[in-house]
Parts: sequence; structure tokens; C-alpha cells
Amino acid sequence: MSFIQEVTASDRESDHGAPSTENIFRRTATDEHMPLTNQYDPTHIISTNDFHRQKMTFFPTLKRATTLMVIPESPLAKAPNTWRSIRAIILSSWFNVLLVFIPVSWAINFALPDQYTLIFVLTFLAIIPLAKLLAFATDEVSIRVGQTLAGLINATLGNAVELIVSIIALTKCELSIVQSSLVGSILSNLLLVLGMCFFAGGMRFSEQGFGQSAVQLNSSLLTISVIAVLLPGAFHMALQGQTSFNEVLTDFQILHTSHGVAIILLFIYVSYLVFQLFSHKALYEDDNDDVLASKGYTGTNPWLRLRLRRKNDKHPNPVGDVDVANDTSGSHNVENTDDAERGVGSTSLTDSESEVVPYMNIPVCLGLLVSVAVLVAITAEFMVDSINGLTASGAIGQEFVGLILLPIVGNAAEHVTAVTVSVKDKLTLSLGVAVGSSIQIALFVIPFIVTLAWILGKPLTLLFDPLESIVLFLSVITVNYVVQDGKSNWLEGMILMCLYLIVCVTFWYYPGTTGIFPNC
Repeated sequence: MSFIQEVTASDRESDHGAPSTENIFRRTATDEHMPLTNQYDPTHIISTNDFHRQKMTFFPTLKRATTLMVIPESPLAKAPNTWRSIRAIILSSWFNVLLVFIPVSWAINFALPDQYTLIFVLTFLAIIPLAKLLAFATDEVSIRVGQTLAGLINATLGNAVELIVSIIALTKCELSIVQSSLVGSILSNLLLVLGMCFFAGGMRFSEQGFGQSAVQLNSSLLTISVIAVLLPGAFHMALQGQTSFNEVLTDFQILHTSHGVAIILLFIYVSYLVFQLFSHKALYEDDNDDVLASKGYTGTNPWLRLRLRRKNDKHPNPVGDVDVANDTSGSHNVENTDDAERGVGSTSLTDSESEVVPYMNIPVCLGLLVSVAVLVAITAEFMVDSINGLTASGAIGQEFVGLILLPIVGNAAEHVTAVTVSVKDKLTLSLGVAVGSSIQIALFVIPFIVTLAWILGKPLTLLFDPLESIVLFLSVITVNYVVQDGKSNWLEGMILMCLYLIVCVTFWYYPGTTGIFPNC
């Protein structure tokens, strides 16, 4: 047998698994005609073939997995031209009305630099529509790739605002703002966003199912990140009771401990990406067998009945109202209503399959992403500069600003996206946005900021405020209890939202601690 025939046979074996009987016979016959001293050791032949087979199957498998990630779930129609894309951006949301606060906040920042409260309010309002436009551009990118990669893109770009704000605050050595805003982002995603998803979906479905294995794995990752946050505090507390306690030496040890832990967390995050995108990507898809089927209400949906009464008070229509009241499946024109509200683009049906009509072409979409990122960076810098002046009066605490207000700005777009898809019975995608964003902040953004501070010479550690660490730990435990059964209802969503309100009330009166960070 020639060398080319052997390679062809090996390729054929790698495609079909075990070698065929014909190939084995040919090799045996060939070996019999060779001198005994020149024959290969059978063990050597098997091990070489196994290695060759693994080598020939690994890279095609990796290539196929990568190709499937970039293949969209639904066929795409022709993208609009530049003018229609710009028109879609303008009409994408009512939040665009708030874009007027961008030039106003910039002008006030330069004209009246001492008006800290006014500058903070205006920049706060200006970042909200920018976050919504960022989510709009992210959705346009997501429809052009597979579902798993789309969830990763949504979670990554959804945290762009928090990442920009954290980097700006880090360069200005506002270390407490950096830590509180990152912890607040995790709490906002886990409690407020996830709670709103469960509650909104529970208004249409009695129970909604999601991938239990994937969510439990995500809960384990969040638990690991919380442990990484709690250990420096326990480290500091354990040494405080000793007679030879040295604050400077302890801070130095905690700083180096944080650097090592940050690198380990980044490694865990990379492993998580490989797990999610390649080895176990099926766990994060809606059609996975692990996903429980959603259940409608038995009889009449009480939430639709309440909506029916309000509709009767304004526009009596007995025939139409009966149809709505009897719709226990929860599929009453939600998709059509959503498309009508957006005003541009829609999902049109062609023959037997749905075709997604994009709102923007790729050049305009990428241009929008870059433009929004630049505007967010400039506006966020003005907002961070005004925080100290805002909290100096004592009317509002710095902990409340960092833990509650700043995450609301960054997560405003995620709220809308996650709640919208949960109402359409795509709770797995909602969890990918809410819980996935929390994992990215805990395993990527926080260790990345600590590593960046290490490079910049800033003494940022994983020693968080004690109350923030405790609240984060209890929140993760609560979410673990809520999602452990693999299904949700509106009461579980209400519980998570009320817990977030309890956190808000607590940190409104919490003055914070001083002396945690060494001097920059």
C-alpha cells in the first residue's frame, strides 16, 4: 500500500470511527510480505493510529463547532442600506429622547463645574439611552451568530458600561466606587433583572422551565467568585486579633493574595468559555432535553383577566376580549406587538420558515458600537468626577451611589432585553443575559480590574466592604435556592425583586467603612 493510500485510509477511519475489516486485512497482508525484522510492532501501530486518529478528528471537530457558533439560528433577509439603518437607530426606542442630555451635561460640566448634583443627574440620564443603543447594536450582532455565542455577546457588551465606568474610576483612584459598582452590578443582575424576568414570564405562564444543569453550573461559578471575595476579608479579620498585627504588612499580603486569586479567576473564566462555546454548548440551548417545558395557567390566566378588565373600561370589545381571556397558552400577539412598538423591521414569514429582517447593516452597526463606547467613556468620566461632590453634602451616601445608582445605569438595557425574551418563553436566553452577566463581572471584570490596577500601580484588592461581601454571599445563596428546581413562577420573581429593595433600603442608610484601602 502506498503512503497516499494509507493516509486516505486513515482519514476514512477517522470519519467512521473504528477501522474497517478490509483495511485491517490489507495491512495484515502487506505485513506478511515484509521481512520479520522490518515489520512494525503491533502495539506501536495501534498507538500511532490512535494518535493520528485523534489528531485528525480534533481539529475538524473544533472547526465545525466554531462554524456552528457563527451560523444564525434563523435565516437573515437582506440588510437595509445606510439611510434605513440610521433611521432604525433613531426610531429604535423612546429612550433616544434622553440623548439630548449628552450635550447638555457636557455643557454644564464645563460651564458650572461646581454644580455636582446637577452634573451627576444629567450624566446619569445621558448614559441610559447610550446603554440602550449599545444593547440595540448588540442585538443586531447577535442575530447573525448562533444562540450560544449570541448569549455571550449580549452578556459581554451588556457589561461594557460597567467596565468603562470602573476603568475611569480606577484611573482616578476611586477604589471604593470601583468595588461597590461591580458588586452592585452583580446584585442588580441576580436580583432585579432575574426577578423581573421571572415575574414578567409568570404573568403569561404558570411555570417556565430552563436548563437546570447549566444554571446549577453557573451558580457554582458564582459561589466560587463569592468565596474569592470573602477570603481576603476573613484573612484580614483572622489577623486582627493577634498581638503582632501590622496593618501595613497585612495590606501588603492581601494585595499580593488578590493578584494571585485574580489570575486564577481569569483562568476559570477562560475554562468556562471553552465549556460554554465548545465542549458543552448544547447545555445552553433552548432545545436541550434538560430544559423543562413551560406550563400555561389552568383555566383563565388571572393576569390576562386583569388586563381584560382594564381593556373593557377603555375600549369595550366583547368578542376580542373573550379570545384574550381564553388564551391560556400565553401567546397572544406578543411578537407582533413588539415589532409594532419598534416601528422598523419585523420578522416576516417566507413559505415554511421565518426570516429575520435585520435593522442595520454591519458597517453601521459597528460604527454605532464604537460611537456609543466613546460617548459613554466621556460622559462617565464627568459622572465619576461629580460623585465626591454629590456625596460630600451627606444627602446621599457614596455606597448607595456606587452599589445602586451606577449599576442601574449600566443594566438598563439588559433589563429590557432580558424581560422581553422571558415574556416570549425564552427564559434560557434571559438567564444567559442576567446570570451570564453576573458571571462575567465576577470571573472576568473584577479580576481584570484588579490585574489592571496591579499594572497601573493602584492598590486595588479583593478586600471588599464587609457588608457588601455579606450581601453578595446571601444573594447568591438565595438565587441558588430559587433556581435549583429548574423552573420559575411570578412569586419567585417577586421574592428576588423584594430582596433587591431590602438591599436598597439598607445601603441608603449605610455610611460605609473607611480605611479599607491604602493610599494610592
